[in-house]
Amino acid sequence: MTGTAPRTALVALIATLAIQIFTSLTSSAPAVLAPALAGDLGITPKWIGVFVGLIYSGAMLGSLVCGGFIAKYGAIRVSQACVLFCATGIACVGLLPAAAVPLLVAAAFTMGVGYGPITAASSEILIRTTPRERMSLTFSIKQTGVPAGAALAGALLPGLALLVGWRGAFVAIAIVGIAVVIASEPTRKALDRRHDPDASFSLASVFGPLRMVWKSPPLLELSLVGFAFSSVQVSLTSFLVIYLTDVLHWSLIAAGLALTVATVSAVIGRIVWGVIADRWLGPLRALVLIGALAAGSGIAMAFAAPAWPVWLVLALAALYGATAIGWNGVQLAELARRSPAGQAGAVTGASGFVTFGGVVGGPLLFAGLAGLTGGYRTSFLVCAAVSGVAAIVLLRRQTRRAMS
Repeated sequence: MTGTAPRTALVALIATLAIQIFTSLTSSAPAVLAPALAGDLGITPKWIGVFVGLIYSGAMLGSLVCGGFIAKYGAIRVSQACVLFCATGIACVGLLPAAAVPLLVAAAFTMGVGYGPITAASSEILIRTTPRERMSLTFSIKQTGVPAGAALAGALLPGLALLVGWRGAFVAIAIVGIAVVIASEPTRKALDRRHDPDASFSLASVFGPLRMVWKSPPLLELSLVGFAFSSVQVSLTSFLVIYLTDVLHWSLIAAGLALTVATVSAVIGRIVWGVIADRWLGPLRALVLIGALAAGSGIAMAFAAPAWPVWLVLALAALYGATAIGWNGVQLAELARRSPAGQAGAVTGASGFVTFGGVVGGPLLFAGLAGLTGGYRTSFLVCAAVSGVAAIVLLRRQTRRAMS
């Protein structure tokens, strides 16, 4: 490594982490302030779930098409544009008149289009600036921005809304986004070195990376694992509080504490799994262990009973969070590592299209099963099965590689 390489790697990590935190904060804000938002706009709070679904539907599209833009304009420039998309969307929500549902839909989709490419853009930067021996850890640290942004939204926005109203809070978030764009500008010349201003945007640039993923068994398996793990992750964060209050008869405060334990454990877990993947097990074995532990946690959660001591359920929530929400960095690092040279951003975007499909579909399946069975236990068992199957798929690849 050159004398400037360590500094460049650190700058790249700080820049991508800050952008990730902001976009996660933005996408989490509507759910955090759902009661105030819904009451003012004349909708019921349950429709906030549809709003979040629209965000991730937009993220699927943004992730799919971002490869050509990254190649043409550079990853930092695309990330700046994404931050502005998110800031514009959240500001529009804050400025909307009551009952402006079509505009609300457009704002949610705009936020999603901004949220989707962030992971692909950061992968394109980190794969160039990170030493191979620290790849999983670096990607995992960057991915802590997702739960960190959500945690910031939960910690800061309710108090801010009391001071300036939920609309003022959303506008304040948009102003922070502008500050993030300005602060990231000095890093652009240092990090956006491989883009081609003459690159053309076409359908081939959109669907080419998706075909690349489809034709590569390792990339396809990692993408499908991302689909499976993300569906479990979002189901856990979306329904844990409801499950604990409805089935185990916990208070809302205690159930909220359990969710906090799960998300904080996810931050710690992402870093720990990155270290384990880099130093001991390797990425694929680490993902197998993550899937197996998440499957076991899902089974245990499904059979949890009101008589269980609080500390035991909290410990289970911690393990579930550290695994079912802690996998992202290791998977993304391996995906970038296995991408063709210079294609990490495009491949990660195409894989993200698949992964976001799990984010959209997982909670719908979870809720549908809960409605059909009259409870949430079957849904958690299905989540366990999904995690377990993903682990088995990766384990089979490990076995085939060892025998070849």
